Amino acid sequence: MTETTAISDNRLKSPSGDRPAGPLSPSGVQGGGMSTDVPGTVKSVNRPIRVGIIGGAGYTAGELLRILVNHPDVTIGFVHSESNAGNCLYSVHEGLFGDTDIRFTDTFDLNATDVLFLCSAHGKSRIFWEQNPRPEGLKVVDLAQDFRDESEGYVYGLPEMQREKILTADRIANPGCFATAIQLAILPLAAAGLLKDDVNITAITGSTGAGVKPGATTHFSWRNNNLSAYKVFEHQHLTEIGRNVRNLQKEYTGELKFVPMRGDFARGIFASVHTECPLTGEEAVNLYKNYYKEAAFTFVSDTPVDLKQVVNTNKCIISLEKHGDTLVISSVIDNLLKGASGQAVQNMNLIFGLPETAGLKLKASAF
Repeated sequence: MTETTAISDNRLKSPSGDRPAGPLSPSGVQGGGMSTDVPGTVKSVNRPIRVGIIGGAGYTAGELLRILVNHPDVTIGFVHSESNAGNCLYSVHEGLFGDTDIRFTDTFDLNATDVLFLCSAHGKSRIFWEQNPRPEGLKVVDLAQDFRDESEGYVYGLPEMQREKILTADRIANPGCFATAIQLAILPLAAAGLLKDDVNITAITGSTGAGVKPGATTHFSWRNNNLSAYKVFEHQHLTEIGRNVRNLQKEYTGELKFVPMRGDFARGIFASVHTECPLTGEEAVNLYKNYYKEAAFTFVSDTPVDLKQVVNTNKCIISLEKHGDTLVISSVIDNLLKGASGQAVQNMNLIFGLPETAGLKLKASAF
């Protein structure tokens, strides 16, 4: 990766002072410094893709930066944070010490940016666009929940569900972390029309799922050696899960009964899902393996899964067991990567026609 400092650097602008030379258009038409081919194929990039980040001080932005500083096809144009303007990124994201000397800025130029990642709190994305017009050609990956209903021209960015739509999109609504783990656990059943009964879900998440701002349920003294349920049957991710399941299986009338839980660990989600299923265990495994055979990051295991297989990666690993009429699906992801920033980069790779795994070949922490 090549790096820049603040976006105010005039070298980031095209000679006309408007868009940078050669933005990638949704149609894949060649433009100046970057050339494109058919959507979905690898595009020849003659210059790095210029990235901007809004809401640069949170956990998702920190993980996004950890990926992007080593991404072979991008340059970081700006990382916006009003409260940290002028400070080095590593003053907040300490893991970046020695990797970059870029500083936070309180200014930005969207006209000199190819793709914008929105990492602010839920509800702030709509406010941002009310105050800042989106330049033509600017791609957007929004990690908040504001546009997960696919309003305002956004495409829901779950590649395993609608990769083809993502390839030609210019605005991506990145899925929620619980929503990612749970949907990947049940998408093959919904796509095959096999959801017949209620879907019962228990999923446990690490403390980073609550965000960087400390709260009563994130302090070490409370979280350590502790376990609790919250928002039982009412979690906000049920909205996007339910909508997408019923888009795949329109006749489904069952309920999604979700019990979210707080775990005493920092990162990762373990979702345990069970529902009545007419398939044998072998048939279910074959269904899932076939559904995910082209997926870059989702895998079906023949043995039980655990969190350490996926923490620090963009993977989702799934295992299945059949007990009587009930299919039990276990789904594990890293909530900050496949559940947020890793999937955001995966979506960026797709909309720019890069290899889907670019910058995301990460090893699980394991120990």
